[in-house]
Amino acid sequence: MSAPYQSFGMVTPPASRFMPASEAIAQLKAGGVPSGALLAYGNGRSYGDSCQNHGGAVVDMRSLNRLLKFDPETGLVEADAGVMLSDVIAHAAPFGFFPAVVPGTQFVTLGGAVANDVHGKNHHRRGTFGCHVEALTLLRSDGRSYKCSPSDNPRLFWATIGGMGLTGLILSVSMRLMRVPSLDIIEKAVPFAGLDGYFDLAPAADEANEYAVAWIDQLAGGRKAGRGILFTGNHAEHGQRVASQGGSRLSVPFQPPLTVLNRPFLKVFNAAYRWRKGRAENHQTGYQGFFFPLDGVRDWNRLYGPKGLFQHQSVLPEDAARETVRELLAAARKAGQGSFLTVLKRFGAMRSPALLSFPRPGYTLTLDFPNRGAATLRLLAELDRITVDAGGAVNPYKDARMSAETFEASFPEWQRLETMRDPAFLSDFWMRTALQLAARRAVPAQAAE
Repeated sequence: MSAPYQSFGMVTPPASRFMPASEAIAQLKAGGVPSGALLAYGNGRSYGDSCQNHGGAVVDMRSLNRLLKFDPETGLVEADAGVMLSDVIAHAAPFGFFPAVVPGTQFVTLGGAVANDVHGKNHHRRGTFGCHVEALTLLRSDGRSYKCSPSDNPRLFWATIGGMGLTGLILSVSMRLMRVPSLDIIEKAVPFAGLDGYFDLAPAADEANEYAVAWIDQLAGGRKAGRGILFTGNHAEHGQRVASQGGSRLSVPFQPPLTVLNRPFLKVFNAAYRWRKGRAENHQTGYQGFFFPLDGVRDWNRLYGPKGLFQHQSVLPEDAARETVRELLAAARKAGQGSFLTVLKRFGAMRSPALLSFPRPGYTLTLDFPNRGAATLRLLAELDRITVDAGGAVNPYKDARMSAETFEASFPEWQRLETMRDPAFLSDFWMRTALQLAARRAVPAQAAE
């Protein structure tokens, strides 16, 4: 990270105040924490301002890092909220267990994974991270710790999963891992010439495989528009059951004065990537490279330059996705903006227990762009419009600038989370979206008094 307590996209200022977890816990237990004073901060892998609270302080949760219990027969693990997913993988792997859902990086805290209800390459089979959480402990500003599960304080449980840290301080998480024969993955790469090729392949790929995800050459236009590679994977019957060392010897040691991820570089990179990956036959690969390829380069976000990057992730209804994805990619090309990482995958029908969960049945497209100021913001607003018009939604924990209207269109039941929000907890994201919407609704009532 370029600065402590910054978001991963680096387009918002780093937190101006922080507090150790022990101090925040003591204050909460004593009661009387001011409104909007706190927000938990995990490992800073959220791209936007859902992990920032410039009106108060962020609470560094990484000192809460004990793995409390693990049952090697059932795969049930209980751990502090500040434990990294990488540590859970390392502990459980020798016993033949792996998290049922992992995001694109293993360097997230369990509390952060719960708060964002993250998803992975197997949503079609396993749903979201929250689908595998059995209980959690939540400390609120009334000074009480709540044991939350589907049977104990269920409303708090459902609000906290996917609640972006707004319901209180998550202290611990109990989750069930899935049994796997090994950590290694049998990976298959299938090139496709255009988006129709992907959409024709995707349902059968999901049916036959634990994991499925597509890489798209976003810059390709004309007859090559939408070309890419569909990757599928399953855990190998015979492979490693010991986690490899986390971290990497490779790193981006400094932030260049300008982004190096410009269009000429991306054109060369995309062509080389497609040639190399598209030639690969079925092969056995380590879990790190399959699930967490970018973890292999520390501080890779610095490549975007001092202005940072915006990530845009949309989810689209299945019947609208084929044409809408085409429209989103065309809008980015027309704007002259190149996306270094362009990922397309299919969400299944498994419902998350969360009040506000981003995944829903359909297809999700992820794009990221170097921050070029007003031009990039105009493009992102256009991508929002296309998504909402198609009946889709924009991911809040990948966002740093969506309008309140886009948020409401994406999550029309946001008020249910607001009723469960702990008044002592607030984020910059919630301030600029939900609270703006709440303020507008309060105006007519006040005027009538």
